[in-house]
Amino acid sequence: MDIVTLLQEAAARAIRDKFDREVEAAKLQIMQTRSDFEGDFTLVTFPLAGALRMPPQRLAEEIGNQLQAEEAVVEKFNVVKGFLNLSLSANFWKEFLMNFSPQGQKAGAEENSGRKLVIEYCSPNTNKPLHLGHLRNMLLGAACANLHEAAGKKVYRVQVINDRGIAICKSMLAWQLFAQGATPESAAVKGDHFVGQWYVEFEKHFRGEYEAWQKSEEAQRLFAERRKKEQGQQEFFKTFKNEYFNKYSQLGRQARDMLIKWEEGDPEVRALWAKMNAWVYEGFEQTFEKLGITFDKNYYESETYRLGREMVEKGLEHNLFYKASDGSVQADLEDVGLGKKVLLRSDGTTLYITQDLGTAHLRYEDFGMDEMTYVVADEQNRHFKVLFELLKRLGEPYADKLYHLSYGMVELPEGKMKSREGTVVDADNLIEEVISEARKNAAERGETADISPEEREDINWKVGLAALKFYLLKVSPAKWMMFDPRESVDLQGQTGPYVQYAYVRIRGLQRRAEAEGLLKSDFSFDAYQKLEAVERQLLLGLYKYPQLVLQAAREYDPSLLANHLYFLAKAFNKMWHELPVFSAEDPAARAFRLQLSSRLGQSLYEGMKLLGIAMPDKM
Repeated sequence: MDIVTLLQEAAARAIRDKFDREVEAAKLQIMQTRSDFEGDFTLVTFPLAGALRMPPQRLAEEIGNQLQAEEAVVEKFNVVKGFLNLSLSANFWKEFLMNFSPQGQKAGAEENSGRKLVIEYCSPNTNKPLHLGHLRNMLLGAACANLHEAAGKKVYRVQVINDRGIAICKSMLAWQLFAQGATPESAAVKGDHFVGQWYVEFEKHFRGEYEAWQKSEEAQRLFAERRKKEQGQQEFFKTFKNEYFNKYSQLGRQARDMLIKWEEGDPEVRALWAKMNAWVYEGFEQTFEKLGITFDKNYYESETYRLGREMVEKGLEHNLFYKASDGSVQADLEDVGLGKKVLLRSDGTTLYITQDLGTAHLRYEDFGMDEMTYVVADEQNRHFKVLFELLKRLGEPYADKLYHLSYGMVELPEGKMKSREGTVVDADNLIEEVISEARKNAAERGETADISPEEREDINWKVGLAALKFYLLKVSPAKWMMFDPRESVDLQGQTGPYVQYAYVRIRGLQRRAEAEGLLKSDFSFDAYQKLEAVERQLLLGLYKYPQLVLQAAREYDPSLLANHLYFLAKAFNKMWHELPVFSAEDPAARAFRLQLSSRLGQSLYEGMKLLGIAMPDKM
C-alpha cells in the first residue's frame, strides 16, 4: 500500500470514529505538503466541512487530533486555513527507506505487462548529417522507450530512413558535377558530413543560377505578367523559387531526370545512390554509437514507398477512397475536419502519407504491436492526424492506439536552422564541443589528475554527454527551445553534470563507509528518531520517484524525471552542507544518512540511465 492510500484509509477511520460518518477513503484529497509549510502530506478538509457542518479550520484540528492519538504513522500535525498538514513518524520513514527500490514503479505497472509498443524516432535523410534537431528527436525517443520499458511494456525501437527523393538526388548531382571523384576517405571527412557538403553545394549553385536568371527577359516578363498588385521583384522571386526549380532551372531538370532514372532502376544512378548512402550510413552509425542510440530495426523509404500503394488501391476497391477528375486517388476526410488528401498522384506515384501507411502495416507484421508512437516535430501535426484517420478507415488493428509525440523545434539565437544553407548545428560538432568543455573544466579543477588518461577521458565523455542530453531533455517536449551552445555546456546549475556530481559525492561516502567497516550487518539506525527537514525532503523525493517514472512514461515527457532528479541532487547537496555524516555524534544518525544517501544514489543512477545518461564514479 502506498503512503497516500494508507493516509486516506487512516483519515476515513478518524472521521468515522470521531463523527460517526462513513466516507469513501479514495475520494479524500491528500497531496504532498507545500515546501513552505511543515509536514509531509496534506489532507484538504474543505470538501468535508460542508457535509459535516463544521468550519474547515476546526474540522482539520479534530481530525488531526484523532489521527495523532490513534495512528502510529502520524507523529504530529498543524493546520493552515483548513489544510491539515501531517508529519509522518520517524519509524514509518525508516521502514519506508529500508524497503525502497528505485524500480518500485514496476509494482504499479501491471496493466502494461505484455503490451508491445513500437516507437519511431530519428528517421533522418541521407542527404545531410544528423543535426541539433535530430539530437532532440533521438534523445526524446530513446528516453521515452526506456521509460515505457521501466513501466512494464515490451518496446521496439525503429526508424525509417528517408533514402530516396529529390533532395537525395541534389546531393548526388552536385557530387557528380563538382566533386571530381572525391570520397570521404580522400577528403578526410566523416561520410554523412561529406555528402551533406554536396547538398549545400547544390543549393549554392542553384541560388547563383536563380539570381542570374532573374535578370533575364523571360524572368522580367513573368514578373510583369504574374506579380500581385504592388508586389516588388524581391518578394515575387522569393515566392517563385519552387516554380523556377520545377520548370526553368537547368540544375532542377538534371536533378529531376536523375530521380526518374532512379525510379526506373537505371544501373549507373542506382550504383551512385548506393555508394553515397553507404557513406552516410557509416557516418550515422558513428554518431549513434557516441550517443548510445540503438534501433531494433531500420526501415528504408526506398523499400517501403511502394507498400502503401497496395493499401490505397484496396481502399479504392472498397470505396474508402475515390478517384478524382485528374486521375489522382484521394481520401475525403471532410467529416473529421481534415479536408481532402491525395494518396496517389495522377501519374500513380506515391507520397509520404502513402509510404507511412505501408510502413505502419509492415511494422504490425514484424512486431504485432498493441500501440505505436511517432516522435516527430510539431510541424507535422496535421500529417499524423491524417495518417491515423486513414489507418482507422483501413481497419488496421492497432489504429486506435497510435500516438504522435509532437515536440517543439530547436532554434538558434540567429533563427531557424536550414540544412540546405548549411546553418545547422551538426550533432558531431556539438558532441565534440561539450566533450571539449568537460575536458577544460576537469583540467581547471584538477580533481582527476591522479587517474589514467583513459579513465579521465571516459569521465570527460560521460560529463560532456550528460550536459548535452540533460539540457535537451529537461524541457517539456511540447515547448520550442532556444539552443545556446554557450549555455548548453555550462557544467553548473540545472544541468546533467550537477546531478552527476551529487552521485559522485554519494559514491565517495559509500567508499569511505566500506573502508571503515560501516556497512556490515550490524549497521543500524533503529535508534534514530529526530528526522531533520532536509532528510524528510529527500524521503518525500524518493517516495515520488517511482510514480514520476510512470507519469513520465504515460505523458511521454522525460522532463518530469529530469527535473525531479535535479531536485533530488539539490536536496542532497543541501543535506551534504547542513548535516554531518561521519562526524555525526549519534551513530544512528550516521547510519541513517548513509542509508538515505545510498538509496538516493541508486535513484539518481537508475533515473539518469532511463534518460540515457551514464554516471561516473569520479569527477
